Amino acid sequence: MAVCTGLIVANLYYCQPLIVLIANEFKIQEADAGTITYLTQAGYAIGLFFMVPLGDKIERKKQILITTLATVIALVIAATAQSFLVLEIASLLIGITSIVPQLILPLAASLSEPSQRGKVVGTIMSGLLIGILLSRTLSGIIGDLWGWRSMFWIAAGICLLMFFVMQKQFPYNKPVFHGSYGQLLQSLFTLIKTQPLLREATLINAFCFAQFGAFWTTMVLLLSDTPFHFSSSTIGLFGIVGASGALAAPLVGKLGDKGNSRIAVGYGCLLMLISFIIFYFSGSSIIGIIIGIVCIDVGIQGVHISNQTRVYSLLPEARNRLNTVFMSFSFLGTAAGSAYGLFLWKIGGWHAVAIGCAVLALLALTVYGLTYKSKK
Repeated sequence: MAVCTGLIVANLYYCQPLIVLIANEFKIQEADAGTITYLTQAGYAIGLFFMVPLGDKIERKKQILITTLATVIALVIAATAQSFLVLEIASLLIGITSIVPQLILPLAASLSEPSQRGKVVGTIMSGLLIGILLSRTLSGIIGDLWGWRSMFWIAAGICLLMFFVMQKQFPYNKPVFHGSYGQLLQSLFTLIKTQPLLREATLINAFCFAQFGAFWTTMVLLLSDTPFHFSSSTIGLFGIVGASGALAAPLVGKLGDKGNSRIAVGYGCLLMLISFIIFYFSGSSIIGIIIGIVCIDVGIQGVHISNQTRVYSLLPEARNRLNTVFMSFSFLGTAAGSAYGLFLWKIGGWHAVAIGCAVLALLALTVYGLTYKSKK
């Protein structure tokens, strides 16, 4: 499950190191080409909201397989796009259909013992986070060697392979919700209204994911510009630095099993704030950028895995819907953060990005502080 999760979630991030190559082919500004990054994230949020809840109503394995095939089609459309508009539409579709990891996570949680749930979620999140970070390394190298279209063709092949693996290996899982689709969606708002822990965890996650999206989108612009002038493959190598931090995910999950989830959230928020202080003073320092990347990636894991473990503990019969609310707003945060980062880049470059993201980190810490009585 961790492998499938990592290989499929990677679809959301292949485009980031390829922005410069795509801009050159379609003869548009690099910042304008960057719109595909937040369209992909926005599509993911849409897919999460409208498709993931169905995992509580229909058989999960069937939904996972159908959605994976749809992802293959979306990736082929991107690989063959003859205009930037078609690529933008394909990017949105890639996001909508790449929600399979968020179908796998509730399935894994439902199969695990309560005492091991944090560890299980942490292990699968390791796969997801490594997929997110190494996807940039892979796409940067492929883009340099064979062009940006090749990456989408390769991604389509990977997803097709994963379809057959999941068809053979994944267990069947009976649904527990028997109402209509409309009632299913309405129940999302009921969960938001009645679950204060869900509201708190989701809002903190949204602010942290916004920082994550803003950083990884604008970092490509920073490293391709003066004084670095790095190629897409070199930029992609920075994903390896972030992936090293993904090894912390199972450890964070174990802390959750011991009842310390909320403490890890606070430390994660603080670490993300520290990362942007480092980035502010490291606009021309590779060492500083590497240290900052480790801080931001360990920080986002501390926040996300701990919050997700807390959310999964609320209502076992509604895990897909809880995950829908939690992850939809998290990735809306990523999409908004990517757009926010591009806006900050246009008005003030790297320093504006660092300051703007530090403000988001302070907002996350403010929510954490104001809800401190919720210690679960």
